[in-house]
Amino acid sequence: MRRLEKLLSHVQRAVRLRGQVGALREELRSLGRFGRMIGASTPMQAIYDQVLKVARTSATVLVTGETGTGKELVAETLHELSARCDGPFVPLNCGAISPNLIESELFGHEKGSFTGATERRAGCFERADGGTLFLDEITEMPIELQVKLLRALESSTVQRVGGNEPIPVDVRVVAATNREPHRSVSDGTLREDLLYRLLVFPIHLPPLRNRDDDLDLIANHFLAQHNRRESTHKELTRAARERLRHHGWPGNVRELKNVIERAFIMAETDVDAECISLAGAANPPAASDENLGIRVGMSNEEVERILTLATLDHYGEKKRTAEVLGISLKTLYNRLKAYKP
Repeated sequence: MRRLEKLLSHVQRAVRLRGQVGALREELRSLGRFGRMIGASTPMQAIYDQVLKVARTSATVLVTGETGTGKELVAETLHELSARCDGPFVPLNCGAISPNLIESELFGHEKGSFTGATERRAGCFERADGGTLFLDEITEMPIELQVKLLRALESSTVQRVGGNEPIPVDVRVVAATNREPHRSVSDGTLREDLLYRLLVFPIHLPPLRNRDDDLDLIANHFLAQHNRRESTHKELTRAARERLRHHGWPGNVRELKNVIERAFIMAETDVDAECISLAGAANPPAASDENLGIRVGMSNEEVERILTLATLDHYGEKKRTAEVLGISLKTLYNRLKAYKP
């Protein structure tokens, strides 16, 4: 009866959500925000569409993407837009827990089931009953435990460590990894049968370097957070924004968040380029008309050639040069080919 009541509650909320989807989509997109996520770029609009569609279901979701792209934010948004939003959201980082303890964290344990088990403890599945369980870095879960996870997903029941009775659970699972999941299967770190059980609805997050239109929006968001906390009114200068745009962001949104925090601390008033400290980035070349040989009356093509070659000479590496110039590596190669006599 309890499970039937929960199911009816989910259905009723899903029906209400359907009537709000259209208006919700347009309002959020106009603001460049969607649940916990921020961005107005074309790649993120596609992500929002996927999240809206799958949030209304109980389908298992696998979120992939580089470190720092915001996979947990996707899981939180899925939960908040689902019929389970009144239930708990329980995150578990599979790579941050000792292999000896992760089974207990996931499924719970009975009193006396192992040394230190002084009382019965509910695991993440039980604590997430009626809500969403987020399993981050799923490929870090011990391979032998993945069999038990698959069984729990298939049967909607768990068994505590040291227990004998199956416990029914009503949980929607969202998993995430920063690795390519099929390669993890080949490497032996992820069971193939578990992958396909998780891969009911895949969502792949784009890296920040492919979201140029979102950089200012996200940077302003982080800066506004610090301004509210410290009761200040600092802003990013144009030069600071240009410096941010010329970085490759290997750490993605997480790296940008840390960069903005450091810049906010360093800035006395507005945040200028000198306040932007980028890991692994050399200072930009000191450019002037004299040392680059740029003269009034030159064509745009000639100025572009001089600047491209000077930047390549400064950094000595094509990938970094393309990042600084704000062009693709393919475009850089095409330019260099055209510059050959």
